[in-house]
Amino acid sequence: MSSVVIIEEDKPMRDLLIEWLSGEGYSVRTATPDDAGTLDKPDLVIVDVYMPRHGGSKTLHAVKAAYVQTPLIVVSGQFRTGLIGPCSAANALGVRQVIAKPFTRMELLAAVRDVIGPAR
Repeated sequence: MSSVVIIEEDKPMRDLLIEWLSGEGYSVRTATPDDAGTLDKPDLVIVDVYMPRHGGSKTLHAVKAAYVQTPLIVVSGQFRTGLIGPCSAANALGVRQVIAKPFTRMELLAAVRDVIGPAR
């Protein structure tokens, strides 16, 4: 079964992501930036990066260091509305997809399938 780790501080959003991904057959676990990397290697990490005073970049670097070679999808309410998919800035940071909040279930699932395929 494809496994996904979610790093999202907002509990309602975290619960929604778990529901959406679990409902599609993905195995979902949660982590915090502090305990990132303590779980078995997942197929994908979805991380929310809130960006006050570069806090998002610190979180992203910590997650990338903890999950080396694991594809990342980054979500944030700080991105331009409607931003979904790969982009050159994200690629330079080692991120496979970016998604601006708010997003729909279908947008999230399309991004996940694009990065790791359907749940197996």
